[in-house]
Amino acid sequence: MRQLYCIIIVIIYSVTLSAQERVTLLFVGDIMQHDTQIQAAQTPEGYDYSDCFKHLKKEICKADIAIGNLEVTLGGKPYRGYPSFSAPDEFLYAIKDAGFDILLTTNNHCLDKGKQGLKRTISMLDSLQIPCLGTYRHEEERTQRYPLLIEKNNIRIAFLAYTYDTNGTSSAAPHIVNYIDTIQIKKDILSARRMKPDAIIACMHWGLEYHSLPNRSQKELANWMISQGVDHIIGSHPHVPQPMEIKKDEHTPAKHLIAYSLGNFISNMSRENADGGVMINLHLKKQSGITRLDSCSYSLIWTSRPILSQKKNFELYPASFLSKPIQNEEYKSFNNYITNTRTLYQKHNIGIKEYFF
Repeated sequence: MRQLYCIIIVIIYSVTLSAQERVTLLFVGDIMQHDTQIQAAQTPEGYDYSDCFKHLKKEICKADIAIGNLEVTLGGKPYRGYPSFSAPDEFLYAIKDAGFDILLTTNNHCLDKGKQGLKRTISMLDSLQIPCLGTYRHEEERTQRYPLLIEKNNIRIAFLAYTYDTNGTSSAAPHIVNYIDTIQIKKDILSARRMKPDAIIACMHWGLEYHSLPNRSQKELANWMISQGVDHIIGSHPHVPQPMEIKKDEHTPAKHLIAYSLGNFISNMSRENADGGVMINLHLKKQSGITRLDSCSYSLIWTSRPILSQKKNFELYPASFLSKPIQNEEYKSFNNYITNTRTLYQKHNIGIKEYFF
């Protein structure tokens, strides 16, 4: 009996340990706020974005770490959309409530409201205890916070993030924006490796807007970063989905995810293929002290706009909603996005498949 009891204890311990050494990361694309979105969310009391994420909240919250690209500032009033974004604070509260844990702030719109907008955005994220990644109020803050190291379930992950540009506006000292610069990136990768993480993930704001395929610069930079020690790369900026691949390491059993663009998570963009995006689930597993990519899959999502749905607010739909009764006009746009993206991925994706929820 005692022997049986010991065996049971060992099994329970092994299962618990196994659970502790797996981590699920969820990545989404560009989180935007155009004028029409701001107007749709306005109420007599302020702004209400609760409908926007309600169909995805459960899936986002399932992830151990959920990360999105915050492509607006929280620069305060007057609230504005394109070309100089400043979203209501309630938008950030809704993003937090939806389950996001980390927000990328280094992108071409992070200086839309100048240094005060950059500072206020970071302060707002700090107030909600959401780590921001890629912009800093001064050098000391960057030194303390970057690379961003997150530990979950006994797995340590170092996050890096860079942008190609800030729409021609450069960050004035002491404020810092992480620009794509291979000399600096190499130093940062070395700093990340000194933290002894189990994985290094780089989030890149790069590529050409509305191009469905990555350009040579993206591919070359991705391959170079992996050669320098980055494990996985997640891209944004083109506003349309681009292909993704699982790349096998030449010298080890390791596999690397490269997702060139996740498209738009939420926006008012209506041009073809810019009205939706991709959510990626990345599962890491540590075994015998070595962390590897265990599995990876993606889910397509689409932004339903009031002009199509006849609803007050914008709502994000997962691909599975195509089987639900929805307005005829929104069904046409929704189905067009899903069909186009699946066609692109069937042709160009390598080693990664779609999942549904």
